[in-house]
Amino acid sequence: MHNLLSSLRVDINSSLYLKDPESSSLGINIVKSSIDLIDLHGIEEFNFKKLAKAIGSTESSIYRYFENKHRLLLYISSLYWGIMEFQTVVQTNNMPDGMERLMKAVETLFSTPQTKCTSFEVEGQKLRHILNSEFVKAYHHKLVDEENEAGYFSIYKRLALRLSEMIAGVNANYRYNNSLASLIIEGSLNQYFLSEHFHNLTDCHSKDNLYEFYKDLLTKTLTS
Repeated sequence: MHNLLSSLRVDINSSLYLKDPESSSLGINIVKSSIDLIDLHGIEEFNFKKLAKAIGSTESSIYRYFENKHRLLLYISSLYWGIMEFQTVVQTNNMPDGMERLMKAVETLFSTPQTKCTSFEVEGQKLRHILNSEFVKAYHHKLVDEENEAGYFSIYKRLALRLSEMIAGVNANYRYNNSLASLIIEGSLNQYFLSEHFHNLTDCHSKDNLYEFYKDLLTKTLTS
């Protein structure tokens, strides 16, 4: 797994940036430091002035890479989903049993992204924490339809489609495979958020709890 991921480069929509961050050490540092700051302070308190101070550069240098912090958040989100998609493909490859394959995909989605094997050698847990707290803010806004049309969420949607196809592979007669796939992906973030902030609204307080919950749900839904 590590060897396969060692040269991973996520193909992120080029409209999200003005200059490819992976093309220079400054660009890589911008993304890495952004992840650190957003994880620490949240997207509302984060701005390019604070980022410039953190990396010892200027705001204008950051604006050469990203138009605004919303685009940067979308870039970070795409990076996360791209890593998770790749891990899912690798972990489920050559698994003939449909249910085992689906559950392995679910287990993988609940794991920590292998970010250290990309250009952005940040803590995978920080990236996951950002997605848990901030991803909903990336698309709950007035311009979401335009951004969707522009392909800003293509990696996220592609991963959902992969799950949907796995669900259909388990039970071709199940009519709600797209909805169930979305529920799994959203749950991979939301249940962690609930556990951290609204403890009594979920029974899933660990990766194992979460996996067992979805195993129970999917088994009863698709095989009963």
